[in-house]
Amino acid sequence: MTRRELDAAAITDPVLRAAFERCRRLNARHGRTYFLATRLLPASRRPAVHALYGFARYADDIVDDLTAPTAPGDRARRLQALSHDLRTAMDGGPGRHPVVTAVAHIAYRYRIPHHHFDEFLVSMRSDLTVTDYPTLDALRQYMHGSAAVIGLQMLPVLGHTTSRDEAAPHAAALGEAFQLTNFIRDVGEDLDRDRVYLPADLLATEGVDRDLLLWSRRTGRRDPRIIRALRSAAALTQQFYATAQPGLDMLEPVSRPCVRTAFILYREILDAVARDGFASVHRRSSVPLTRRAAVAAAGLAKIAAVRLRTPAADPVLKEPAR
Repeated sequence: MTRRELDAAAITDPVLRAAFERCRRLNARHGRTYFLATRLLPASRRPAVHALYGFARYADDIVDDLTAPTAPGDRARRLQALSHDLRTAMDGGPGRHPVVTAVAHIAYRYRIPHHHFDEFLVSMRSDLTVTDYPTLDALRQYMHGSAAVIGLQMLPVLGHTTSRDEAAPHAAALGEAFQLTNFIRDVGEDLDRDRVYLPADLLATEGVDRDLLLWSRRTGRRDPRIIRALRSAAALTQQFYATAQPGLDMLEPVSRPCVRTAFILYREILDAVARDGFASVHRRSSVPLTRRAAVAAAGLAKIAAVRLRTPAADPVLKEPAR
C-alpha cells in the first residue's frame, strides 16, 4: 500500500520514498486514530499527512526522552539540531534526518508557510522548561505552536472550498480541540513527566492543584474535586470542537470523510474518559476498536459517494522542480 501511495503522489526518488516510508511507520505505530483517519484520504495525499505527523512525532519524542542524566540540556541541543536541519532542507539543501527530508518536500510542494514549523518548534522547546500553565490564555499561547499550527499545516494538503482566511480559524481550533482532548486523557502520564497542562485557574476553581493530582496518582485514590475539574475541562474542550465543526464543510469533498472521522473519534475520547469516571489521573481511556471500525466504515461509504460524483478527485501530482 505504501508503494501505491507514493506512486499516486508522484514521489519517485528512492531517498524521498524511504523518507516517506519512515514517516508512515511513525504514524501507524503512534497515531492510531490519526492513522486510521488518514486511510480515508485519496492515496496521493496520504504521504503528505504522514510527513507532517512524522516530523511532529519525531520532535515530540525528543522532548519526551527522559533517559539521559542531563536530559534537558541534551534534548535542547537535539531540538536545536533539528531546527537547523529543517532550515537547511527548507532552503533546498539535504536533510540529515528522513522526517526532515519528507516534511521539507511537502512544505515546498503544498506551499506551507515555514513559520508554522518555526512556531511548532518554539512550543516544543518550551516543554523543556515549562511544566504548568496558570491560565487558559497562557496554555493557548503554547497550543498555538503545538496544535493550532498543525491544523494550519494540514489545510493546504486537505484543500478547501472557501478562502484560506475563512477556513484557517476552524482548522486551528480543531488542532487545539485534539490537543486538549489528549491533555484530559493523559493527565497521569503527563504527571509522570512533571507536567500539568490543564490550566491552573481551571483546576483551582474545583480546589485542585498539582499536589492533589500527584497524591491521587501516587496513591491510586480518587477525589471528587479532580473529577469535577476534569469534567469542566471536557466541557471547555467541547467549545473548541464547536468552533472547529463549521470548518469541516469548508474542506474539499474528498478530504471531508477523513477529517470528520478524526473529529468524531477524538471527540469520543472525551466520552470514553467520562465513561471511565474521569479517572485519567490513573489510566488512559480509549475508544473501543469496534467503534473506531464503525466510524471508519461510515467514512468509506461517504468517500465512495464522493468519488462516484467526482471520479477524478485523486489526481497524480507532478514532482515539483527545485
